Amino acid sequence: QVQLVESGGGLVQAGGSLRLTCTASGSIFSINAMGWYRQAPGKLRELVASVTSGRSTTYADSVKGRFTISRDNAKNTVYLQMSSLKPEDTAVYFCNAVLRVSGSGPQYNYWGQGTQVTVSS
Repeated sequence: QVQLVESGGGLVQAGGSLRLTCTASGSIFSINAMGWYRQAPGKLRELVASVTSGRSTTYADSVKGRFTISRDNAKNTVYLQMSSLKPEDTAVYFCNAVLRVSGSGPQYNYWGQGTQVTVSS
């Protein structure tokens, strides 16, 4: 069984900062990509940022220059440092991991339960 546990969401004023943390635990052989997605009310879930095991990163255009994703492979943990937050960043943020539970098995997609980020104007 694999679990992804997120923390760090909350309420912040526009221009402020928050740091999200997600740790994967359980029967994990290896983790390929880890990332953060978000879903605002009435909108589809969208990619915010992702990072591979080799630390190659991808960002949504809307967060480039404001958000930074990083990971600690030894701790199976991914971080999202969010700065210069805007009201339009308000959403539930979900952690995602693409991983193997065995060396010869397929990759699986796992999700965290989500953490609310609210940015007030």
